Amino acid sequence: MFLFPGIRHVYKPDFEVGWTEYWVGFKGAYADNLCTQEFISPDRPVYEIGLQNRVLELLSRILELVRDQEPLYQIRASSLVLALVAEILACDRKAAQYSHSERLVQKAKFLMEENIYGEINLVAICETLGVSASHLNEVFKAYTAMTPYQYFISIKLHKAKELLERDNPVIKEVAFRLGFKDEYYFSRLFKNKTGMSPSKWSSHPSAPSEEAAYPGENLPE
Repeated sequence: MFLFPGIRHVYKPDFEVGWTEYWVGFKGAYADNLCTQEFISPDRPVYEIGLQNRVLELLSRILELVRDQEPLYQIRASSLVLALVAEILACDRKAAQYSHSERLVQKAKFLMEENIYGEINLVAICETLGVSASHLNEVFKAYTAMTPYQYFISIKLHKAKELLERDNPVIKEVAFRLGFKDEYYFSRLFKNKTGMSPSKWSSHPSAPSEEAAYPGENLPE
């Protein structure tokens, strides 16, 4: 929490749990500049950054310096206060970026689901999302351990399992419906992922090894 001069505030701990309160006060030209440039603001006094060891280390060191009053402790503590504020803001910025990345991945997944019966068009997806192909690939792989193309193939195969479980499926029609121009390639890919051929799956729709393998394993890049 950042508490600003002249701003009335009320806060309290949970009655059953309580808390141990530590605080550091600072003021001066640098603090004023942070407010002027809106790095910190009374409009947003609370930062939910989670448990961050670096923040705890800096705060503990500041408290130790003030408690022990070592030579030049004021200067050393002041520099650590600046580092503490910077670390809090950096953690907050990183959390915001992660949220943006998660939303980006979810939107990309939605666009692929919409076009599950067609071919993947990464250029169109990137244009819709307003990002480069390299950025989408990097973020998508960080969150799913798959490239966008691998994920697209994975959801196609999942849909193929559903279609094959219907009455008297025709393998060729299932392959073509899902956008595979070559039914033999589709069959090889399906068996590689599920451990069963499409015809065997349609007869016995169960794949013991399905959950054991990672969804993106052995899929083409």
